[in-house]
Amino acid sequence: MTGNFGIYLHIPFCSHRCDYCAFATWTDRHHLIEPYLLACKKQAQTISSEVPEITSVFVGGGTPNLVPATELMAIFEDLPLAPNVEFTVECNPDKVTEDQMRIYFQSGVTRISMGVQSMIPEVLESLGREHNPQNVAAAVGHIRSAGFKKLNLDLIYGAAGETMEQWQKSLEAALQLGPDHISAYALTVEAGTPLAEDPDRHPDDDVQADKYVMADEMLSSQHYENYEISNWALADNQCQHNHLYWSQGEYLGLGVAAHSHIAGRRFWSVRTPERFIKAIESGDSTEAGTETLNKEDWKLEGLQLAIRTSNGVPSEVVPESVAHLVEQAGPGHVRLNQAGRLLANEVAVRIEPSQSKPS
Repeated sequence: MTGNFGIYLHIPFCSHRCDYCAFATWTDRHHLIEPYLLACKKQAQTISSEVPEITSVFVGGGTPNLVPATELMAIFEDLPLAPNVEFTVECNPDKVTEDQMRIYFQSGVTRISMGVQSMIPEVLESLGREHNPQNVAAAVGHIRSAGFKKLNLDLIYGAAGETMEQWQKSLEAALQLGPDHISAYALTVEAGTPLAEDPDRHPDDDVQADKYVMADEMLSSQHYENYEISNWALADNQCQHNHLYWSQGEYLGLGVAAHSHIAGRRFWSVRTPERFIKAIESGDSTEAGTETLNKEDWKLEGLQLAIRTSNGVPSEVVPESVAHLVEQAGPGHVRLNQAGRLLANEVAVRIEPSQSKPS
């Protein structure tokens, strides 16, 4: 294992489950928080001598800042973090406190990613999300006061009843908070969620396309560069951990339902905290499944991921039939233009890996 290497830690606890969420999270297992964090620490200690220097860490969920900050940070004490590690923790604005941010910062966290989703109360209600948008500014104040220089805000567009004017207000309010990075995701319908069971709340593709264009133009006008379909960043603020995923890099997942990729093999953990804790305590494997792509599939996947980014792909792998959806990204490379980003899957399925030159 060489080059950049990442660690992802999954915290599967929430105080409330949003209507669109299909992640491995629970609202009724808070009694498992302490044993779960201890199990994650034991897992980290077990693998600490087996992994290379860690260049990025991402703590996601769930709601990572729902659990005690000191115990969360203790999980990483034995891991070989690089001196310049990018260390991100996802946060719910309602749970952000001054002490929590101070503990994170002093423990080496370098980046906070906060789930804002919308700044409009009615839109949050439509999403089945409980946080108070008025708490976002206070949370940003605590984050900046603690010393954090890198802040991402997550937004979601396409909720039922959300008007273009409301989406514009959310974007304007987010920009006024001065984040260094903004992620804006189209609301997607995941099977088994309350949203999936309510067709009247399903998003309209054309309306979402209009909202994406609005976001791209507003963010670009404020010097945020679109470097992946749903991600915009000011200079030197791109998320390095996400780059690992998009470039088929290597990473190890800790905790339940966490995915890993080592030496061409992908594997993932058991999905429930009870099973995970039991496996760790008994010294058993937490692995629930694995896959290894053949050379051709690996190459195609790499191109389909790369076309989503501003680095793009070799121009020869993009057929003439979708040439109107790409633009130059540098010598011999093309990337999706704005229209192409709206039809990214259409371009991805037409990529011709056999046309690429041997590296």
